[in-house]
Amino acid sequence: MSKDQIKRIIERRLPAAGLVETALKGVQLFRVTEPVPCVPAVYAPTVVAILGGAKEAILDGEHHVYDASRYLLCPMTLPVEAGAPQASEEDPLLGVMIALEPRVMRDLAIEMEAATGTARRSEGPAPPALALAGWDPGFTQALLRLLDLLDSPVDTAVLGPGRLRELYYAVLKGEAGIAARRAFGFGNEIARTIDYLSTHLNQPVTIDDMANHVGMSRAVFHRRFKEATTMSPIQFVKSMRLNNAAMKIAEGKTVSEAAWDVGYASPSQFSREFKRMYGQSPRDWSHSVQTPARLM
Repeated sequence: MSKDQIKRIIERRLPAAGLVETALKGVQLFRVTEPVPCVPAVYAPTVVAILGGAKEAILDGEHHVYDASRYLLCPMTLPVEAGAPQASEEDPLLGVMIALEPRVMRDLAIEMEAATGTARRSEGPAPPALALAGWDPGFTQALLRLLDLLDSPVDTAVLGPGRLRELYYAVLKGEAGIAARRAFGFGNEIARTIDYLSTHLNQPVTIDDMANHVGMSRAVFHRRFKEATTMSPIQFVKSMRLNNAAMKIAEGKTVSEAAWDVGYASPSQFSREFKRMYGQSPRDWSHSVQTPARLM
């Protein structure tokens, strides 16, 4: 029943196709009524909950399809392709995106680890970089309580931060909790590296730079990075740069401007690598893309 209530809240606030910011910081509602092919995007730490239709995210060739039965956790900044190939007027994609505030998630993860005595147990197989989790009662109730605030600006301002913290806690306790705690708790070196990369995309960054940033040897860093993201560090940096560039082109920047913004000094090298990854030149791709990447 709670899930139906959440769906009605979103439908009432978003009767037509679009993406809207709510008064709750980092919370967006969306409705998509036409098929959208998967396009390059960069996901920040986010939870995406679907109430109608299905959405798809592709990371390093692996497809993650999720609908009203499972929500998506992206615990660290990742270069993906995302879309809604099946969306239609009759069966629209309907959902909510919640940005995860790293400081709050970190505090909660460390508090939980300290309380349960698992603070240093971060060894073992790395959790998936993109995690799908079932809607357990804790997550469902927390999301409903959060969106219920939207009818009152005063409630939103006063109770919003606490309700967001409640939702974060539900994610950390839920099926995707291992991935969330690995990204935000102790042993979060790879997530910290990706934060560093995200702010240095237009600068030369080597594997040694990344390893030194978190105090690891090159070999250990390379292994742990690939376990966490499925990509090598250099492959990850290239994907981040090209996806960011594709998003800039979709938003109206020229190919040269987009290439320069993400650190390519040579437009011809950028065009070669872009075509190798997406199968089209940047110019041809800009003519074919129809949906701004930020909607996905």
